[in-house]
Amino acid sequence: MTHLVAPSILSADFADLRQDIEMINESDADWIHVDVMDGVFVPNISFGFPVIKAIERYSSKPLDIHLMIVEPDRYLKDFKNSGASVITVHEEACTHLHRTIQAIKDLGCKAGVALNPHTSVSCLENILVDIDLVCLMSVNPGFGGQKFIDNTYNKIKALRLMADRLNSDLMIEIDGGVNSHNCLALLNAGANVLVAGNSVFGAENPIKAIAELKKLDPKLI
Repeated sequence: MTHLVAPSILSADFADLRQDIEMINESDADWIHVDVMDGVFVPNISFGFPVIKAIERYSSKPLDIHLMIVEPDRYLKDFKNSGASVITVHEEACTHLHRTIQAIKDLGCKAGVALNPHTSVSCLENILVDIDLVCLMSVNPGFGGQKFIDNTYNKIKALRLMADRLNSDLMIEIDGGVNSHNCLALLNAGANVLVAGNSVFGAENPIKAIAELKKLDPKLI
């Protein structure tokens, strides 16, 4: 599949969020990535339902909701009703992951599972066939602007090998520290969804930055 680009709204200008959403609408981006943090699972608090509904109201792109929260099952329907197209939960936060994945799919959303940097991709072998997306955290979750963790490349390669065997349609999303220096290597390792925060919203021309990410050709490296 052609790779997707999902700008992370966590790095947007919260004082003028509508303007940044409209910028994404005009760009080559595929999704808007929305990091939801509860201050418990991660040491930060971000968006609640009213903000997500406002994002959805003005967005022409699907919302990719990344739940960095405890007990995500309690809120899945609320996130769907707020506009989610993709709902990703953390493996580390789900006692009954298969049940959670089925609940997301029953809502009509794509179901994703996120893994923290320390978590091995092998933990997903028995459920990989049931999920649409794996989000590999390439920084420790909770804050934007962190340094990329190089071991992510090894995890992408291992996950892609597993997916080739069990779920060839699996999307592998990379979240954290994605920029112009590592994006081609990430795609060549097997990723096909790039979450970009500071590298987009910190750029002089964000629309151009998104276009540059979108037009990448892995064969060039």
